[in-house]
Amino acid sequence: MPSTALSASALADLRKSYEKAALSESACPADPFPLFERWLNEAVSSQVPEPNAMTVATVGDDGRPSTRVVLIKGFDARGLVWFTNYQSRKGQELAANPFAALQFHWVELERVVRIEGRVEKIDEVESDAYFNSRPLDSRIGAWASPQSQVISGRQTLVMNAAKYGAQFLLHPPRPPHWGGYRLRPDRWEFWQGRPSRLHDRLQYRLQYRLQDRLQDRLQAHCEFPSHHLADGPALNGTASWIRERLAP
Repeated sequence: MPSTALSASALADLRKSYEKAALSESACPADPFPLFERWLNEAVSSQVPEPNAMTVATVGDDGRPSTRVVLIKGFDARGLVWFTNYQSRKGQELAANPFAALQFHWVELERVVRIEGRVEKIDEVESDAYFNSRPLDSRIGAWASPQSQVISGRQTLVMNAAKYGAQFLLHPPRPPHWGGYRLRPDRWEFWQGRPSRLHDRLQYRLQYRLQDRLQDRLQAHCEFPSHHLADGPALNGTASWIRERLAP
């Protein structure tokens, strides 16, 4: 049978022209959230496969980045929410370094959205409400899977699911190690593919005016390391979004 392996030259020649849409400053709001909501709705209405799938990038205390795909489960002016096992690798990395980056890639629409910011656990009431809305098998699965840990084989998961299914029957409670995270954005980027690789990239940066003054003052007196000043909203400063175009 002929080989179906992709040659190096064939791989290098894979390319397409992006021509579906444009992204102009005049068509974008001053706040990034309405633009994100519009793009997400368009991805859903266009029947893009899993339009709610996003990549979450974290960095551990060893400085090594890692990524995984999760599903966004909600968003509002406070940020974007997803749910997971707090003892997983991403949970451990967020405990050590509570900042992350998210990325949505809607291939069919030739669009990418990148979001960066600080991550926090949502309150237990919110986590309980979402957990109780999940299918029974998914709730049992949250107990059965020691996420990111090495296991001897799939049979471990099957046995765990049977064990917790028998223990909790139809009413498994939310595991204490499982719940939601919220990323509070301080930076967004909206990417729209364009011809000739001259893509449109619009960035929104959250600027804290009071924070800037406090940071200069505190750093001058060496009272705190600079990373403690990244909390932003805790300083209650006047914040505004700065919109700017990036070169592709």
